[in-house]
Amino acid sequence: MSPSAEGKFDAVLFDLLTALLDSWALWNLVAASPKAGRKWRAAYLRRTYETGAYRPYETLVAEAAAEVGLSPTLAAQLAARYGELEPWPEVREVLGALRHERVRMAVVTNCSEKLAATAVAATGIDFDVVVTAERAGFYKPDPRPYEMALDELGLVPSRCLFVAGSAYDLFGTSKVGLPTYWHDRIGMAPPRNAPEPIAHHRSLYPLLELVRPVE
Repeated sequence: MSPSAEGKFDAVLFDLLTALLDSWALWNLVAASPKAGRKWRAAYLRRTYETGAYRPYETLVAEAAAEVGLSPTLAAQLAARYGELEPWPEVREVLGALRHERVRMAVVTNCSEKLAATAVAATGIDFDVVVTAERAGFYKPDPRPYEMALDELGLVPSRCLFVAGSAYDLFGTSKVGLPTYWHDRIGMAPPRNAPEPIAHHRSLYPLLELVRPVE
């Protein structure tokens, strides 16, 4: 029986900046409107998907801003305001419940070491493993960041669940054999030919039904 059928995983790996944190609100504030912020963020996501080997995160963010007609200087403003990031309302409750069940937790995020430390602190959770694109040397959805996290957890992919904030993660997790829950908080159109997640929700609450042991 598969882990998802049993309702039990040994660890949950999370995307950070979309699955756990409302980073979209911060991008919108820095861009001065939700429309501009969403266009900027979408351009950034496409760039990370195409980049592969790590280039400075702030460089990609600046290039994405220029692509959509915004000032590249907004990248530095965004980085300077990372301390304003807030978790989605149910994050601490859901992750606290997982910790209570002794489920191990990790983060796999497409940003720098410095910004990841600030963003992780905003969750209020002490993760077992944190892997950044900078430390892995590659951006998701390249398989290497996910594989690094699995290696550091000492677990096989089938016993773990990845929680994606963007459907771009599905390309990488499918290559690794990592079951994926898509926390599609803002209602994003998936990229063309994206693999299917095992679950697709606008909230993190259904995650508990997948991860907790069946009584």
